[in-house]
Amino acid sequence: LPRPGETPAHLGGTTLFGDNVEDEWFIVYLLREITREFPGLAARIDDNDGEFLLIEAADFLPKWLNPENSENRVFFYKGELHIIPLSETPEQDCDLSAPCPTIPQALALLSTRSEEFLAAEPIRAAVNKRISGYPEKIQASLHRAHCFLPAGIVAVLRQRPSLVAAAVQAFYLRDPGDLRACRRPFRTFPAEQRVMALVTFTRCLYAQLVQQKFVPDRRSGYTLPSPSHPQYRAYELGMKLAHGFEILCSKSSKVAPDAKRNVLSGPLWERFPRSLKEKDYFKGEMEGSAKYLELLHMAEDHFQQSVAVPESSVEVNPGDEILTLLQTTSIDLKEFEREAACLPPEDDDSWLDITPDALDQMLKEARNESLPSTNEEEQKYDLETVAESMKAFVSKVSSHEGAEMPWSSDESHVTFDVDSFTKALDRILGADSEELDSDDLDEEEEFDFSGGDDEDSDAGSQRQDQKVSPEELVGSLKSYMKEMDRELAHTNVGKSFTTQKRGASCVEAATSGRAGPDSGAEEAELAPVDVDMNLVANLLESYSAQAGLAGPTSNILQSMGVFLPENTDHTGSGSQATQ
Repeated sequence: LPRPGETPAHLGGTTLFGDNVEDEWFIVYLLREITREFPGLAARIDDNDGEFLLIEAADFLPKWLNPENSENRVFFYKGELHIIPLSETPEQDCDLSAPCPTIPQALALLSTRSEEFLAAEPIRAAVNKRISGYPEKIQASLHRAHCFLPAGIVAVLRQRPSLVAAAVQAFYLRDPGDLRACRRPFRTFPAEQRVMALVTFTRCLYAQLVQQKFVPDRRSGYTLPSPSHPQYRAYELGMKLAHGFEILCSKSSKVAPDAKRNVLSGPLWERFPRSLKEKDYFKGEMEGSAKYLELLHMAEDHFQQSVAVPESSVEVNPGDEILTLLQTTSIDLKEFEREAACLPPEDDDSWLDITPDALDQMLKEARNESLPSTNEEEQKYDLETVAESMKAFVSKVSSHEGAEMPWSSDESHVTFDVDSFTKALDRILGADSEELDSDDLDEEEEFDFSGGDDEDSDAGSQRQDQKVSPEELVGSLKSYMKEMDRELAHTNVGKSFTTQKRGASCVEAATSGRAGPDSGAEEAELAPVDVDMNLVANLLESYSAQAGLAGPTSNILQSMGVFLPENTDHTGSGSQATQ
């Protein structure tokens, strides 16, 4: 039994899923189902990105949860996702920098109060959606293809179909050193005895094998027919797979004894014999004697198996396994040829080709967005919606961690503190005499204008004693803004904005006629800016400049569910939008 505070007995493992992310989510599905079948078990999982379950549900996470404090807080328990909050960590307040709980602390909380830590429904829905469809989805992720392979590989795959993954990875991640074994006639899988066979891949493995262009060395014995040959793809796949199997066998410890010597040449091995001598492992035997060498060989085998790579002590080298299967499996070439004459058809690989429209649809489905109608008559693009969505985005809080989208689940209303606003204006426009700093006082003493009459000094003191009301401050600020508008109206900046068009009534026309022509010109100059029209025009101009590619305008609007039509007129969409 573990001592108090230690991690209790558990099962753990590590999986190298490579480029196939679906393998990782299949493991998530298995863990969820295990905790559902065995209610007393709790499971947690992470990868090189950290708590990737939280990344999947990032749009719905509470504000306090971040990568620094999420360790040992996310568990599957009784088939549901649980998140232990900060306030439930023993002896810790709701401090974002609080240390993460230990495994025993987290398990104790889960076993006693699991219903309180059940993750919010949107978080659980996001994770469950990602693993929905299993176990039926396993078959959909497989691909069966014809391959022209050496008979030995066909025999090996019948015994261990999973070895196809190691062979594909060996070919896909090959380096020039690996290809040295393929620049001569193959020793393990010669090209002379090849038969057609049906091989089952995952879609990821099949895509990795197909998409790589590779020309075999002439000395290997593998040649390809003309690309117009009806079975060219089968020959090419078989050639690539044979190279992967040959690379694996060339790295086998049975073929490459240097692998053992490399392990026994590091600094860790140099300390190991000294430790054995200190413990009298050699029992006083003379160095170099037969008994000494026997004990030394036993120590080398033990070091290689358990000390050098302890995490792989139970893992079998794929090359060793392939060579062992070849020695214990009979190869009936005639039987393989008879079966090749009546192979079932291979699967269609049209899923490899994705059109831009299909990619957009996949991305929108991943974001759980409703797709816009493809019928132009049914599409209604409301420019007011574009303006309101952008205003909602700008009004949200932003920080160094990013900006909140208007559809965020944690909505918060914008508040306006009148007192704080008044004090800020007071400091800017009219500070009281008590708030003057020492520099201001020194300047007043230096420039002493006390020689004026008493009435002026009394009036000045009365103005200092008066408090400026908030209404006067706001009015003063508006007057400043009007003066700025008058100055900007004559510049290129002012002329670049679209102003609101005012309807001229008969009374207004008569009034403007009596006031003179200058009054009408000034009124036109000070016409208020049409904020919505300028916003939409600038957005459309930016969207047109993207030329159909991804950009800031489309990304922001699409994240808020607003889709703009394709730009069919490439001549100044921004100026036309304002008309």
